[in-house]
Amino acid sequence: MKRPYTSPDGVHWGVEARAPGASNVMIVFHYPDAQSARRNRYAWLNWQGVEARNVTARLDKSKIIEGLKDEEIARLFRRSMPIAAVDRIPRTPVAPGRSN
Repeated sequence: MKRPYTSPDGVHWGVEARAPGASNVMIVFHYPDAQSARRNRYAWLNWQGVEARNVTARLDKSKIIEGLKDEEIARLFRRSMPIAAVDRIPRTPVAPGRSN
């Protein structure tokens, strides 16, 4: 389940919960253009609810997304990081002393 979020610069992101644990869940911000998935971002949400005390439990992704307030989503977005650092990694290795 994705929830909409509009960032301060006017981009309309889709917000999804992934990889739920007992006390945390990854919040993923999907960039609207599917061709630009490298712009997706993520942040970890540390859950403080009763469920967090049971180490064998898993948080319910849909309940987390539904329960987040707009202010919490905005805070998570501000703290989010790019999922892929594709632009910063050379695509082909270059041997020392050589250039492309």
